[in-house]
Amino acid sequence: MRYNLFKISIKVKKNKELFILVVLFIASIIITQIYNSNKKKIDLNYINLINNIYFQKSLHSVFDSLNPKYINIEHKIKSGENFNKVLSQYKIPKYEIKNIQRYLSKYYNLNKLKSNSVLKFTIDQSKNKRIISFLYPLSRTKKLQLNRSFDSDAFEIKEIVTNLNRIIVFKESKILNSLYKSAIDQTIQPNIIIEFARIYGFQVDFQRDIRKNDSFQIIYEAFEDDNKNIIETGNILFADLNLRGRHNSFYYFKNKDGEGHYDNTGKSVQKALMKTPINGARLSSKFGMRKHPIDGFTKMHRGTDFAAPLGTPIMASGNGFIERAKWCGGGGNCIKIKHNSTYSTIYAHMSKFASGIRAGIRVKQGQIIGYVGSTGKSTGPHLHYEVIKNGKKINSQTLKLPSGKILQGEERKLFEVKKIKLDVLKSEIILGLN
Repeated sequence: MRYNLFKISIKVKKNKELFILVVLFIASIIITQIYNSNKKKIDLNYINLINNIYFQKSLHSVFDSLNPKYINIEHKIKSGENFNKVLSQYKIPKYEIKNIQRYLSKYYNLNKLKSNSVLKFTIDQSKNKRIISFLYPLSRTKKLQLNRSFDSDAFEIKEIVTNLNRIIVFKESKILNSLYKSAIDQTIQPNIIIEFARIYGFQVDFQRDIRKNDSFQIIYEAFEDDNKNIIETGNILFADLNLRGRHNSFYYFKNKDGEGHYDNTGKSVQKALMKTPINGARLSSKFGMRKHPIDGFTKMHRGTDFAAPLGTPIMASGNGFIERAKWCGGGGNCIKIKHNSTYSTIYAHMSKFASGIRAGIRVKQGQIIGYVGSTGKSTGPHLHYEVIKNGKKINSQTLKLPSGKILQGEERKLFEVKKIKLDVLKSEIILGLN
């Protein structure tokens, strides 16, 4: 036995390196086996941990805490949207929507959401998308605010009124491109521009009568909040359109019989129909015989076409009620207004009707009824405008209409005083005294 061990010892000494290599190889196999066995146990324990319901709840709790508990939403109302549709897109539960409606419907008809008004609300994401506050605009100056009570879970409701300060705004500019572009460059509010165009729409063709370097002046009321933001505008108090050196001034005058704009002689600007029911447009096709751009043959064009950018507002050229507001075949979306027993007007190829416009309702002169489009038989965005007199279509651009009323007697005296005051106000503003 000792001899055998001696012989082995001699062989090991002779092959020392080989022996060490064999030992290392065997050791590595054993260590690898032990590691793999332990790894399987670790993996199994890890899987069990992941599948453990208590661990999962803890994990969800951690991730939930990383997300904000409350989110604030500001949603601008689009045309055609209703209250349910707005809240549903933010995954508000139906019972919560009905709860909000129950409170708001006491104060306002939720079926009459105004386009471009903004709804503001805060959602508690940790409690089933529960709304904790809601701000609903009644007008530009009034809002309803709902705040959820954490004690009773009911809503407390209050009306928020924004106090506005009246200011007088004066603007003047040369017209280098179009009246609309020049007015926008002077940061004049769009509704004031539309009213300015309505005042002059009785006597001015904005495409043919205005030339480069003509100018305008305007004084109007505006109402701003405590942060100097203009919230809404009021009346145009004075307007002047200087066409090739000739002034066309109008003054705002209000008395017990009504209100309106009058020239230097006390004559009302208002006529039965406006000459041009659209601002910033180009006369693209006159009344008369022409080759139809789509049909290809010569036929009578019984209206006037005004080319304008898509979406340009279209105004009612006179007071009246809407006989038709629907699809009219080749005329696309069109509106027909009956003004009196003599006159009616038609507006065709609209992209869409203005909010609330439908057959049977009354409209006022200058009210926006729709927007320029290219619906029906049309090669581009424009307004096709027709005037009908006693059932016959006539040329709107050569139509002679009687002037409005002329102030007389005591009314004229009051108007002259008002006119002098406005002229003095304008001079003071220009000189920096006001």
